Amino acid sequence: MSTLLKPYNERMMEVLLYIQHNLDGDLSPETLADQACFSVAHFHRIFKGMIGESLKEHIRRLRLERAAYRLCYTDDQIMEIALDSGFESPETFSRAFKKRFMVPPSDFRNNSRTMFAPGNDGKIHYRPEPSINSFKMDDSPAKCKVEIRVREETQVIFIRHVGSYFEVEKAWEKLCGWAYSKGLLSQDTEFLGLCYDDPDITPEEKIRYDACISIDKTVELPPEMGHQIIPAGKYAITTHYGSYEGLNDAYKEFYGKWLPANGYQLKNSLPSFEKYVKAPPDVPPEEAITEIWLAIY
Repeated sequence: MSTLLKPYNERMMEVLLYIQHNLDGDLSPETLADQACFSVAHFHRIFKGMIGESLKEHIRRLRLERAAYRLCYTDDQIMEIALDSGFESPETFSRAFKKRFMVPPSDFRNNSRTMFAPGNDGKIHYRPEPSINSFKMDDSPAKCKVEIRVREETQVIFIRHVGSYFEVEKAWEKLCGWAYSKGLLSQDTEFLGLCYDDPDITPEEKIRYDACISIDKTVELPPEMGHQIIPAGKYAITTHYGSYEGLNDAYKEFYGKWLPANGYQLKNSLPSFEKYVKAPPDVPPEEAITEIWLAIY
């Protein structure tokens, strides 16, 4: 069966097994997303929603748990274990290990083998020979309400913002100020944000976001603005009520719980986008209404 046709949980289980079998190999987001037949941006959000931790956190945790396993059951030097775990020095390894297991590696080896060994309190999930049965995913039902709509093609003008999602105000101020001066805003205008990157993965200074306003005609634009088309098609939409700080959790619920449970496939070539139904400064942050749109088939 083609990977694309497999249920989401099967695809993710295969990724989890691949990660554990290849902790020292190529675990780049591009490689893992390709294996699961998702775009990189979609893959990160689905992974975090289904597994409960980001890809980076998952890999780091398994490498630390493998290190704990080696401390329990081998006499390998701590420096060797640290380097094999992807840390640049025993000091950085020791800090990360202590944060995870509450004791430094040397104490763990000398005094805690029985307490932390596999099978006792569940702190070590790493196994040298992993199987699907060793993995658990968050299978609690999705709480978000979702509707399916068919959308017509939408022409927009936009400004590209690169940086934190919480710093897009300047782009919006410039775009809205220019559009208002040209008489392009009306009651039918849609205010949309194209979200290309997952802030849990992409460095904050490299996050790409397009602030967009719908228009019904072609207009001449200043150099910092551009035209693009949001394609027609079928979309799944969920609505987030409240401040933007809660949007990340809404994405996690939408991608990681609702989507795998409902049989739809994502159009990987299209980013998700947000529609700002009510937004500051027109309403207080806690009264904002934001729709999240995913292109599906």
